[in-house]
Amino acid sequence: MSVAPRVVVVHRHSERDELVAEQGTWGQAEFVQKRRGISLSSVKKRHDMLSGAVQAVSTGIPREWRRGTVERADLPRFLFEPEDVVVVVGQDGLVANTAKYLDGQPVIGIDPDPGRNMGVLVRHSPNDFESLLARVGAGRARFEARTMVSAATDDGESLLALNEVYLGHSEHQSARYLLSTPEGEQEHHSSSGLLVGSGTGATGWMLSIARQRARQVTLPGPTDPELGWFVREAWPGPTTGADLTEGLLPDGTELTVRIEGESLVVFGDGIEADRLALGWGQTVRIRAAERHLRLVV
Repeated sequence: MSVAPRVVVVHRHSERDELVAEQGTWGQAEFVQKRRGISLSSVKKRHDMLSGAVQAVSTGIPREWRRGTVERADLPRFLFEPEDVVVVVGQDGLVANTAKYLDGQPVIGIDPDPGRNMGVLVRHSPNDFESLLARVGAGRARFEARTMVSAATDDGESLLALNEVYLGHSEHQSARYLLSTPEGEQEHHSSSGLLVGSGTGATGWMLSIARQRARQVTLPGPTDPELGWFVREAWPGPTTGADLTEGLLPDGTELTVRIEGESLVVFGDGIEADRLALGWGQTVRIRAAERHLRLVV
């Protein structure tokens, strides 16, 4: 007898949940904010929409299927199974937070608040979920293979990210390192850090940096295998340069970073708590990952 498929619903606490955790009760939270002249009606509305979306997804799972639920903070401790169907209910960033823990499982992004989220990764409404799940179960779903980013150290540690990886100082001081490109160029840097991102990340942090550059920078598309990279605020000092600060990383190539300072870290998708600590002389290699996000479209 075969094991029934499992749907895993990923969500995060709402702003209302966080306020209640801080203030003790919703009434107390409303009282505190009212004294500041702030209404929490929009916070309650978003909470209700998120709760309604999670309920709609739960109702749409076939009775004979298995089901699981995981909150964002518990993702590092949750064990996904190879045959899971993963349903992310929330903002685009929650898909990125989930992607690093997956290995080929299909992901359905559900937008509980259309018009507020960009809908790059959470493209579907709760009402679409049941038909989408049926297509996945029947093998008729269409997918986008989203490129991910890999950072690996010379002592065997590694991490994955969907949007981007950031290498810099743990306390946001100047990061010192030697950057080497696939073309054989090298430059010693003292900077605010190095950002390497995918085509998915090109709609977020990487896009904001590209817009600040004096010359137009071509960014990868959502499913392109290339990565984009930027050095932030490189300082042209006596022993450091500011010429090698941006580019595209072709598929199958990598950036090499040799650490020349203390307290440097690398983390992915803005999650600083899940990071690799880097020490003097250590080498980090950053490239497109072999693993992809399978996004149901």
